[in-house]
Amino acid sequence: MRFAESLIQGRLVQRYKRFLADIDLETGERITAHCANPGAMLGLKEPGSRVYLSRASNPNRKLKFNWEFVEVAAGGGPLQLVGINTSRPNLLVAEALREQRLGPFLGYDRVRPEVKYGRNSRIDFLLDKEGAPPCYLEVKNCHLMRQAGFAEFPDCIAARSAKHMYELSDMVAGGARAALVYVIQMEADRFDVARDIDRAYDEAFRHALAAGVECYAYMCRITLDGVSIDRPVPIVTPG
Repeated sequence: MRFAESLIQGRLVQRYKRFLADIDLETGERITAHCANPGAMLGLKEPGSRVYLSRASNPNRKLKFNWEFVEVAAGGGPLQLVGINTSRPNLLVAEALREQRLGPFLGYDRVRPEVKYGRNSRIDFLLDKEGAPPCYLEVKNCHLMRQAGFAEFPDCIAARSAKHMYELSDMVAGGARAALVYVIQMEADRFDVARDIDRAYDEAFRHALAAGVECYAYMCRITLDGVSIDRPVPIVTPG
């Protein structure tokens, strides 16, 4: 996924009301950008951090900029770009599915986004191919890193995400295939659930694993030109 135009650099003043961020641009102008991230953004919202913005494609939108990246020493490691825009992972997975770059999901000839299923939910992608059960694929964004190289999810209580784990388990019980892909918008070498932040999510995650839900984690390659899913990283959940 490449950006249509060059990103705009600035310095974070504050992130507030969950979806708003005040940013000082290099021109000296202070603007309010859309922060497409409902999470806690632990370690990613320090005032003065270097940030990068994309321009909104809709010229009539009130907020003219989207906050895309922040440059931080995640987990005490080297400075790196971290993607905070939670609307990007679904686009990245859709691109990787089209280009047949996700090994566990090769060969599906039909990919439908946002399909109703379960108890009043929508699955991110429903994959179909002749002669095989449907595959329910859920995507989660990951940008929490408290130790260098160690990505975690979630960064706050994630009751809705926990509900999805049980619904994916139900799909497996009904004879379908179900999978979860964590899209890590930073450099990482391993992944696990942040069980100290949300114990209920950890319980739902373990329930899903035991039920046969497949779980994968993929690191992204991030540059100022664009973002792409790069390679899988191991999930290191203890037994």
